[in-house]
Amino acid sequence: MSRIWAGIDSGKGHHHGLALDADGRTLLSRRVANDEPKLLKLIGDVLGLADGRPVTRAIDMTGGEPALLLALLINHGQEVLYLPGRLVNRASDGYRGEGKTDARDAYVIADQARMRRDLRPIRPGDEAAIELKLLTGRRADLVEDRTRAVNRLRGTLLSMFPALERALDVTNTGPLRLLTGYQTPAAIRRAGISRLTTWLANRKVRGARSLAEAAVEAAGRQHTAVPGEKTIAKLVHTLAEEVMALNQQVSEMDKLIGGRFREHELAGILLSVPGIGAVLGAEFLAAVGGGLEEFDSPDALAAFAGVAPAPRDSGKVSGNLHRPITYRRRLQRVFYTSALVSVRCDPNSRKFYDRKRAEGKKHVQAVLALARRRVNVLWALIRDRRCYQIAPPETATA
Repeated sequence: MSRIWAGIDSGKGHHHGLALDADGRTLLSRRVANDEPKLLKLIGDVLGLADGRPVTRAIDMTGGEPALLLALLINHGQEVLYLPGRLVNRASDGYRGEGKTDARDAYVIADQARMRRDLRPIRPGDEAAIELKLLTGRRADLVEDRTRAVNRLRGTLLSMFPALERALDVTNTGPLRLLTGYQTPAAIRRAGISRLTTWLANRKVRGARSLAEAAVEAAGRQHTAVPGEKTIAKLVHTLAEEVMALNQQVSEMDKLIGGRFREHELAGILLSVPGIGAVLGAEFLAAVGGGLEEFDSPDALAAFAGVAPAPRDSGKVSGNLHRPITYRRRLQRVFYTSALVSVRCDPNSRKFYDRKRAEGKKHVQAVLALARRRVNVLWALIRDRRCYQIAPPETATA
């Protein structure tokens, strides 16, 4: 039986839907508002054109703008394939014409779905995985905001008081608290070590004495006020408070993520793996949709995570391996970061890492090799529903 292929180019306020028959002829092309009644009508019209024939839809996004459309399609039992936007852009070069419109993109999506057999279906994730994806996404935004604020703070402080910028680690609470009260060399010298120590201790800063001594020593090396010092000092105060507020928001988000993550059935298994905590475990579940049902093998998971090198051989050149272009960077971060931590706390990981270094691999290459190895380990643990053990389980002998 012939099939109908429908492509959807998603947008913020509108989507463009286009349906093809098995021969690639356009049956429907329509721009619809991102509104439930309009979307339901589009879904119904495509089913009406199918007249009992199976319909396969493809879309270039898996969340965000088309979230309502995907929910409607999944709730109505429709098959939906995922075609990444990068592939749509590359495939468009092979079609006639140079213009770019939503209708053209929808046609490319539908036609690629009609011809290709390697596209991943979009399946409904479990509620916990969806919530963790939202929470970890919000945490990533907060961390990026904090990084930008810290960089601004360092740059602003450097323009006024270079010695203090070198002496303080402004990612920690103590130095940030200091900068909310004292910013200029003259102000720190007037306060002195004793008064500054008392001021910091009253605000529950750890190591108040050593921090005060470092600040006063830095102030003793600068007796010149730069132009605009008062304004710069106010900016330093504001930025320090901003970083502290972001630190608090990240901490609160970590508590939310940890609480929701520990309710998942795979939480115990993930936490047993050295290097994986609540945040990395939550990011893993968010990336894979709550389980490994979509992956046929550890190799498929490794490719999805970007820890399996892709060959780029040509002519007489062979064995030319490079980092893959299409992969989930958040998932790669989970495996790479956890592998890096496990080298310090897991003897098995340390032994594997040392062996790769002895083979001549650089540090990053050895950690990536370990990350790839840990994909196999995690796959086996989830498959067998057991926790990680430093000593491998004994196997029964006949």
